[in-house]
Amino acid sequence: MAMAEAQAKFLTGNLFAHISVMASTFSIGLMAVFAVDFIDMIFIAMLGKEELAAAVGYAAAILFFNTSFGIGMAVAAGALVARALGEGNQARAEARKTHALAYGAIFGICFAAAVWVNLPWLVTLMGATGETADLTLSYLRITVPALPFLMIGIIGGAILRAHGDARRAMMSTIWGGLVNAVLDPILIFGLGLELTGAALASVAANVAIAVMALRPIIRFYGGLGRPQLGPMLRDLGPILAIAAPAILTQIATPVGQAIVTRTMAQFGEAAVAGMAIVGRLTPLAFAIIFALSGAVGPILGQNFGARDHDRVRRGFNDAVLFTAMVIVLVSVILFCLRTQIAALFDATGVTRELVFLFCGPLSLLFFFNGVLFVGNAAFNNMGRPFYSTFLNWGRNTVGMVPLVLLGAWAFGPAGVLIGQALAGVIFGVIAWVLARRVMRAAAADGGPVKKSEFGRQGRLMSLFHLRR
Repeated sequence: MAMAEAQAKFLTGNLFAHISVMASTFSIGLMAVFAVDFIDMIFIAMLGKEELAAAVGYAAAILFFNTSFGIGMAVAAGALVARALGEGNQARAEARKTHALAYGAIFGICFAAAVWVNLPWLVTLMGATGETADLTLSYLRITVPALPFLMIGIIGGAILRAHGDARRAMMSTIWGGLVNAVLDPILIFGLGLELTGAALASVAANVAIAVMALRPIIRFYGGLGRPQLGPMLRDLGPILAIAAPAILTQIATPVGQAIVTRTMAQFGEAAVAGMAIVGRLTPLAFAIIFALSGAVGPILGQNFGARDHDRVRRGFNDAVLFTAMVIVLVSVILFCLRTQIAALFDATGVTRELVFLFCGPLSLLFFFNGVLFVGNAAFNNMGRPFYSTFLNWGRNTVGMVPLVLLGAWAFGPAGVLIGQALAGVIFGVIAWVLARRVMRAAAADGGPVKKSEFGRQGRLMSLFHLRR
């Protein structure tokens, strides 16, 4: 895709179609990774050791912190590059692309190192004990050092989507998923490495994602410049202005998951295993909803940069409508296949009950999480990133803690998942109301873009904008 086309990618045409294409392609890439995680859980369940499945559940809660840090950096990279493209400032977009990747590598190494050093304490904090704690620790000591590669891959994918290149962003994660899918059975069963084999396959997948995300940036989008101290320091402020609240926003989710894991641990390893299955099933089933925030962000960002507030508002509304359609369709499929899904994992007792609970009413309530994701994209791309931070932390602390504890007291393991879902309902509604207010305020503060504001280099994009 040529640079001029990338700059004007989302400033014209049908917004619902843009959202559908971007979210669908992004979700296919995410689904490739989530599907392998899902298959990992099936393979582990086939080994017939309940403590292995529980270890994966505990490890997932901790790994979520590292992944969330990368997603936060990717939000900043995507928002800043998309906004610069929308403004017609190619030089700024190129510089921020290079600097975002450099900072992602630096921060990723530091963050992963801090987590690795504190792994024993974190595993204990999750509630793991005995052999399960030992298994969790050995799995994390292999996977955590490779997480900076995943962070670079996530940031690279965000940069590609900011240019409107959803297909190549999708392919980077698909390649990672394929690497994992091939290595999993070889290492887990063929070489008899069990949980260690699953960890090594994940490491290889993270490296593949990084390589395949950087390759098209180098080949099609001007490559990577040499980071220079002065320009990097100048861009640190704009990057951190979005990345810091976005990271805080993203980290709120694993904090909430840690609370759920710790609460569920009191009901035994079977309950934790059920929670782990639901945790793997949720992103696979709703990959397109998880992708929506990253997919709709560049659309909102380019139109916000071009000051087309009407298209920003319509893009937000179309994204919410898209969320509702997907949630209903997926929930019906999950309900019809709930028996087969439980059978995949040989789930019985409380483990089976939790799977059945999710594949029904709780999956429908995920709509409100989707609204929160769309709201976060709007806030991050319209200069209000701390709104996302407030909402996500509110949902995962003051919203979730009392509801999860009350649910556990009243309904046992099922109540933990119910409380978690109800917190999403409350803060999804708040996100919808707040996003509409932000869009109204932005429209009142700035009028439509003028052709002269683009300069000579951006006149073609201005024409696209006016002829919507």
